[in-house]
Amino acid sequence: MAASLCLLYLLLFSTCWLTISMSETVLLPLTHSLSKTQFTTPLHLLKTTSARSAARFHHHKQVPLPLSPGSDYTLSFTLGPPSSPTISLYLDTGSDLVWLPCSPFECILCESKAPPLSSLLNLSSSATAVPCKSSSCSAAHSSLPSSDLCAIARCPLDSIETSDCNSFPCPPFYYAYGDGSLIARLYKDSLTLPSHLSIQNFTFGCAHTTLAEPVGVAGFGFGRLSLPAQLSSVSPQLGNRFSYCLVSHSFDSDKVRRPSPLILGRYEEKEKQLGNENVEFVYTDMLSNPKHPYFYSVGLEGISVGKRNIPAPENLKRVDRGGSGGMVVDSGTTFTMLPASLYDSVVNEFEHRVGRFYERASLVEETTGLSPCYYYDKVAKVPVISLHFAGNGSSVVLPKRNYFYEFLDGGDGVRKKRNVGCLMLMNGGDEEELRGGPGATLGNYQQQGFEVVYDLEKRKVGFARRKCSSLWDSLKN
Repeated sequence: MAASLCLLYLLLFSTCWLTISMSETVLLPLTHSLSKTQFTTPLHLLKTTSARSAARFHHHKQVPLPLSPGSDYTLSFTLGPPSSPTISLYLDTGSDLVWLPCSPFECILCESKAPPLSSLLNLSSSATAVPCKSSSCSAAHSSLPSSDLCAIARCPLDSIETSDCNSFPCPPFYYAYGDGSLIARLYKDSLTLPSHLSIQNFTFGCAHTTLAEPVGVAGFGFGRLSLPAQLSSVSPQLGNRFSYCLVSHSFDSDKVRRPSPLILGRYEEKEKQLGNENVEFVYTDMLSNPKHPYFYSVGLEGISVGKRNIPAPENLKRVDRGGSGGMVVDSGTTFTMLPASLYDSVVNEFEHRVGRFYERASLVEETTGLSPCYYYDKVAKVPVISLHFAGNGSSVVLPKRNYFYEFLDGGDGVRKKRNVGCLMLMNGGDEEELRGGPGATLGNYQQQGFEVVYDLEKRKVGFARRKCSSLWDSLKN
């Protein structure tokens, strides 16, 4: 009888493994949350988005700031039985926790927020509470020892000493953001992605109360609770490497009707074949951040404006023991944030080359929080901007639409209609203000039209120019 059960177990285990390992890659759709109804004018949209980018960047030294509709990307899946309703969360490479609103749910100070992206989660009968002694519980509580957590959960002392606290659930944890917070409990259930790939015993946070945070987050950063980390425990070839290709949109919702591809498990030898494009990736090493281990930090050597190369300050080339420095590659921040010294140098060079030919749009700058902005007649000619990352000449030339946003201003009865263009880089503050956190952030607006690869095993980030909407079509077929 025991032999038969053992054979059955091996057969079942092998079948599960074969089902996963037969696919080297899994393709998932990312949906952009841009809404025409949420933003009344381009100025309103830019002001909201730039303010959100600045707030998220300045709170990176604490806990990653969650995202907001209008500039961010969502991933959908189901928790529990396959018949369960689909859940949509913001994809965030700047955090390592998957959490979502659960029924009953109260969101304090959410009157001005966008409504939830999907219905509230009702825990299925297959969901189980994570025990207080588990490493996942410790991770959610900032690495508190399991003995302390089990004591908080009121597990008896003799049971704590004998590690017999399985029936005592992980205590609720508090998670604070820049402009909100939440209290959640950890649960486990099966997670099924749109590709029908399932992860059994997937750990997630279930929040019944939040402050100004109506939408959950799918954390893709480093850390044992992130979605890639949990996927890698089942299928290392899928979880240890992922990439996305964000469709270029210029804040036009008509341009994001096709999803942006999220690819799990991409291999280097496949890169030139998938999508029928001959593409070349440039790679730069990830930097370890002892204070913020969930970040994908890289070193930035400098930025070119036209033919002039502007060196980056030393703190962008490395991360020190206090967690200061480096540039975070972040799917959740819209605009790239630079330290004041580098930002000023880039803007001065840009103004030197552009300001001689176009009138500054000072009122637009005051309204949007972006600078410099210029009025132009037909076609604005601006210098090329390139990012130079550390290691082996890893340079990325940005297309014009990724750093210079052109739109029509006026026509409201007060000002006449005029073409306006704004530089889409932002001042993150001086180095002293940024101490203890990242020195810069590469935002998702500047990542549009690139496939960005996160190789967690080799600890590298790669970039390659792509036609992202075409890539989705070719990979889907």
